[in-house]
Order: sequence, then structure tokens, then C-alpha cells
Amino acid sequence: MSVSLQKGQKVNLSKENVGLAKIVVGLGWDERKQTKGGFFSFKPQAVDCDASAILLKKGKFVSKDDLVYYGNLQHKSNTVQHMGDNLTGAGEGDDEQIVIDLASISSEYDRIVIVANIYQAVQRKQHFGLIQNAFIRLVDARNNNEMCKYNLTEDYSGMTAIIFGEVYRHNGEWKFSAVGQGTNDPGLGELSRRYM
Repeated sequence: MSVSLQKGQKVNLSKENVGLAKIVVGLGWDERKQTKGGFFSFKPQAVDCDASAILLKKGKFVSKDDLVYYGNLQHKSNTVQHMGDNLTGAGEGDDEQIVIDLASISSEYDRIVIVANIYQAVQRKQHFGLIQNAFIRLVDARNNNEMCKYNLTEDYSGMTAIIFGEVYRHNGEWKFSAVGQGTNDPGLGELSRRYM
């Protein structure tokens, strides 16, 4: 049974799903209809949201090798894998997915931050106010059962990135926290530096 989360809520993944080893983190969003009126109207450029995972050691980002995103689809440990870039967010369901092998992640990693930013947001003058129906959900890879889902309902106008949530280890158990924090970071590099 899936748990619907609110901003700031946490859920114990290990306790609710005995034997949990691997999860699929699905992120989705829809682009709002943009209207440009007038005789010389043009079709605005599609908003390209990119999901990423930032692996932290003792709560800190210590190496660019610990970024998993469209430019580095697999962590060096093979425990975190990005399933590919969706350039438009079109279609139903998850737009991008990140698979995390919780059972095999080295104990030196205690937190995996799941974020999304808009590709070339500053140059394209785009922000998350152009996005609606954003969500993050966690699925048990053994049976494709959705464990929890967090629908981001805030207005993120002016924000170029969002920290969706965190998968973290506490007292030997894996938990998830729904964060939903918008930022003005222009790219993944700046976003990841928040954790240095």
C-alpha cells in the first residue's frame, strides 16, 4: 500500500518492506501550457527537467564521482543508476527513473539526495513555475509496488531547481524524507555544492 506524503514527512522504508533491497525512484512532471498571443506568436522551447542523485558521505558531497545524472548514468559502485534522460516530460507516469541498490551501497554513504533542475534554465529564461504535477515516488523493485509518493503542490515560480527528497540510512534502516525545496541554483554543479 502506497503512503501519500506531505512536505517534510518521513517514512521508514525498511520497516514497512521487510527484505527491501532495491528501489526505483520515479520522478514526473508536466509542462504548463504556455501561451504567447499576437500575430507573431512562436512556440516556446520545451522545458527540459533533469533528475539526478547526489550521494553523500557523512552528509557531505565529497567527489564529483558521486553525482549520477544524464551525463554520468551509473555510479562507480554500480549501486545507483540513472535510466536515461527525458527531454520533454511528455507522456504518462515517470519521466525519469533512478534505480538504487540499497543492499549493496557501501556503508560510507549515508544519504542520497534526489534533485531535479532545468537544463540551461538561465539561458532559456525558464523556471519551475512552468511545470505542474511534479512528483517523486519510490517503488520496491522486487514487485513494482509503490511504497510512497510525494506530490509537490507548491508554486515554484522563479526556482530553477528542486530538492525532491532524500533516501537516507539511519540506525541500519533506510528511510525517505519528502523535502520539496526550491532553489535558484543554475545547474547541478551549484546544487551539489550545497552539500559540501
